[in-house]
Amino acid sequence: MTGAVTATVIDAGDGLPLTVGALLAERAAEHGDRPLLVVDDDVLTYADADRRSTELARALLAAGLGGGSRVALLHPNGAEFVIGWLAAARIGAVSVPLSTFSTPTELVGLLLGADVTAVLAAAGYRNQDFVASLSGAISELDLAAPGPLLSPSVPSLRRIAFASAPEGADADWTLDGLRGLAERIDPEVLDAAESDVAPSDPMVIVHTSGSTSAPKGVVHGHGALIRHLDNLNQMRRYAPDEVLFANSPFFWIGGFAYSLLGTLVAGARLVASNSAEAGGVLDVIERERPTMVNGFAAGVAHLPKDPSFARRDLSSIQRGNLHPIMPEAARPADPELRHAMLGMTEAGSVCLASEDESDQPEHRRGSFGRPVPGFEAEVRDESGAAVPAGEVGVLWFRGPFLMQGYDGRERHRTFDADGWYSTGDLVSVDADGFVYFKGRDSDMIKTAGANVSPREVEAAILEETGLTAHVVGVEHPERGQVVSALIRSTDPVDVDDLRTRLRGRLSAYKVPKQVRVVPDSEVPIMSSGKLDLRALKEMFGD
Repeated sequence: MTGAVTATVIDAGDGLPLTVGALLAERAAEHGDRPLLVVDDDVLTYADADRRSTELARALLAAGLGGGSRVALLHPNGAEFVIGWLAAARIGAVSVPLSTFSTPTELVGLLLGADVTAVLAAAGYRNQDFVASLSGAISELDLAAPGPLLSPSVPSLRRIAFASAPEGADADWTLDGLRGLAERIDPEVLDAAESDVAPSDPMVIVHTSGSTSAPKGVVHGHGALIRHLDNLNQMRRYAPDEVLFANSPFFWIGGFAYSLLGTLVAGARLVASNSAEAGGVLDVIERERPTMVNGFAAGVAHLPKDPSFARRDLSSIQRGNLHPIMPEAARPADPELRHAMLGMTEAGSVCLASEDESDQPEHRRGSFGRPVPGFEAEVRDESGAAVPAGEVGVLWFRGPFLMQGYDGRERHRTFDADGWYSTGDLVSVDADGFVYFKGRDSDMIKTAGANVSPREVEAAILEETGLTAHVVGVEHPERGQVVSALIRSTDPVDVDDLRTRLRGRLSAYKVPKQVRVVPDSEVPIMSSGKLDLRALKEMFGD
């Protein structure tokens, strides 16, 4: 099983700029004052992105950063994140996006693990105070005194630049203070630094969620990630006249690559919102009239409940996966009969997808499409042998658009001798090459000698009740594990009736032995935004 063949090499000879700096220069020349990014009332044009990142790139050079330096970005979706990333990439520095959900301990761990030299940060976001978090976690950080920082706890870190100046802070710890250094660097020096950046150079380190292990820093290079997004843009027909609304955070691969970098490659417009109010998000969507929507459907599920939703004109939306806000004509009657997508940090966002956005026949229910261009795929059993069509095995990938590796980890510990990478995802493949996701190898429930896919049980519960469920295996002294389901609902659920209905869809051993019904507020979520599987299992007790 292999991916479709379009551009399966990084340099396809078609003139696509393969460094972020060159790509930005070309798009700014083409599109000028057209918006690149709109977040609520904050508008960043292509020309502004070029001008502002030029100033910050010169300032970073003046501060002693350059090729290979690690620059952390601690911002919500918005222009400051984008300018920081562009400036770092233009001088050959490596961006390290940090989750705005991170605790102080997690922040320091990420800064230390990635050997970060400089942090570009918001002062805070929603209920997070980043000034307090960093000041409390780094005891040597004295914002009233001039820099640089010299700290045994984060020995590589020298500078933090807050977008809003903390009270009483020296200018060395502010973004304005950093920008003030730009005039020390002649434009020719920046030109030379940009010309020294190669497509093979690392561009970004995106951390995995850490839901089952410590977060790993995934390294992606300029050329490979740009080419990969160009291929994906061709598949989803993302062109300069399109407007994409996305709710994925830029610090995760979906937001960073599929939304942000994909928009820059396409020369299109990206729309997002940081509003905590449903009406505020709907205002932005209605005003900007996106043609495409993408991200986490659960993140917009509350929008139709807003009193103003019925009168909103969202007719511009033609396709995407945020079904709750899509017009009826564009929304699938049964999402399971539309190809889904599989994305992963290590693959630079989407790695399984289909160009066909129409309803599929029943026998293709739950398809995730096929490998996207540039990805070879194999499905193997525990011995490493290929499995026949229809049988479940682990998905392996190989190709030029996979990550360069995990930061700080030797390549041979990540890839096999032939360059294959095990995703840990359990899938099956039909005779036509369409892939069906069955769950994570580590998540597979083993009960009384049988394997149960959590996703299969979750899908059955969703179809029977319309409710989201999280299914896990809870340890049992005789059966090994028992299938257990946490159902998200504020209303009561007749568990006995549900089990009866599930027995008509699932083998008896797959029907949950334990069921708990809880509101969203009681579902255990990690700071990464992912489900806390350990805490979830503990909710079922003995």
